[in-house]
Amino acid sequence: MLPLETLKENLAEVERRILAACTRAGRSRDSVQLVAVTKRHPPELVKTAWDLGLRHFGENYAQELRDKHEALSAQAGIRWHAIGPVQPKNAKYVAKAAHVFHALERLEVAQELSRRRTGAPLRCFVEVNVAGEASKAGLEPSSVAAFIEQVRALPNLEVAGLMCMPPLDENPEISRPAFKQLAQLAKQLGLSGLSMGTTGDFEVAIEEGATHVRVGTALFGERPAA
Repeated sequence: MLPLETLKENLAEVERRILAACTRAGRSRDSVQLVAVTKRHPPELVKTAWDLGLRHFGENYAQELRDKHEALSAQAGIRWHAIGPVQPKNAKYVAKAAHVFHALERLEVAQELSRRRTGAPLRCFVEVNVAGEASKAGLEPSSVAAFIEQVRALPNLEVAGLMCMPPLDENPEISRPAFKQLAQLAKQLGLSGLSMGTTGDFEVAIEEGATHVRVGTALFGERPAA
């Protein structure tokens, strides 16, 4: 498992980079939520990160989210973000464990989340395929407005904003057009939340208005093999 001192150093460096990006964009640090992505990392590492002050954690898989939610239920203030696509049959795990869902793109999933959710509404980011990649999930930009209206008609869900996954590239500037397009679409729809940016491009995402950045590798190193 990642040594404590290494995690401390990584967290300090990520925070430095977030603050610098916020400063360049004329934004306050409080306007960006860091979501620490813990996919495939053990609950013990999540607990260590919690001890260092992190509270928001992202999981890609519904069953892993379920298990970590149960294992770390004693950690006060912990907030779980489901950041990967969900099948309707697994929506029950997200509905129970997550505070935020970042990859809503199917009405049948929204319906199942709505049916299973109790307590506070589940905040949802609608995933948009801004680059039109055949291999990527997400709605076409032209379909987003109608989809949001359908989601808003369901109880127990709240549309928090939009999410995208731009084309993977070593150059973070390649992501900027996608981030700009998502921000423009969100503005047109009257939405303030933007979930965009990962380890490779979160600084560019912040410069383009991200409110949530999903960072794993820069904090925890490479994920363990599946």
